[in-house]
Amino acid sequence: MEFIIEEGKCLDKETSTLILPALSIGNVGQLAVDLLVSSTRAERIGYLDDPYILPCVGNDAYGPTTCGELALPLEAYDSRNNRVALVQQRSPVVKGMMVGFAKNLADFAVAAGMNHVLVLSSLEFMRLQKIDTSSGMQIYYLSSTNTDGTDDCCERLGWKKWQEYNPDQRTWKYLSTLAEGNARQDDNLPFEDEPEDEDYYPSLPFAALFSCFKAKGIKVTCLMCYCSEGDNTPEAFGLAEATSKLLGLSLDNSHEEGGKWRIPFSWRTLYGPPPDLSMF
Repeated sequence: MEFIIEEGKCLDKETSTLILPALSIGNVGQLAVDLLVSSTRAERIGYLDDPYILPCVGNDAYGPTTCGELALPLEAYDSRNNRVALVQQRSPVVKGMMVGFAKNLADFAVAAGMNHVLVLSSLEFMRLQKIDTSSGMQIYYLSSTNTDGTDDCCERLGWKKWQEYNPDQRTWKYLSTLAEGNARQDDNLPFEDEPEDEDYYPSLPFAALFSCFKAKGIKVTCLMCYCSEGDNTPEAFGLAEATSKLLGLSLDNSHEEGGKWRIPFSWRTLYGPPPDLSMF
């Protein structure tokens, strides 16, 4: 993975926390990063070029005009007043190469001097074992701070530790071995012949990212929520709010829309134009 810095820009040496999405159902992690980039007024400082991510190109996601800078598959932003860097991923990883991609991202984080990585992801609502409707959307976390995935800071914020994590389960152990470089990804996959329900979560992108950052000795925290496909902007607001609380982010509230969050310009066409009323 190559980090290409735009001319005249650089990553602040005081920046030590990296925020990035894990692609999953509803693209909630990506939407949350969009909100954080826009609301912290983060500056794009460059992009990452990786052989394992599919190419794509689009118009500027945050500028108010139709002639902004091109949006690329993997972009790097720096919010200097918050001392956080953000990576936005706009296209999927080549099939079967998620662990390789996660390793490359972990190498980038080490080279950039990061000591904490925050991964934002969604999970499929149909797999939620116990539904709690008493307090709206639930934030779940997984941390490398302790071997069982718990973290005191997250607990104080009232979040629930994600119960599906079991470091002794065969696929989590295999993923950890891959991340540490002690096995090849095509060797003896433990879930190929007899996949079980417990093998599902370790196969998701957030699990590869968690394992690879952890293997590099970087503290990694995953913030997650359950959702279904559809309009997932409420879940994106929830993950962005959780990120702001955990890191104590300073947000730009001077925008015209009012409220805490600055809505990215690209969200105006997120779900296309309104329906043609003449059909009714």
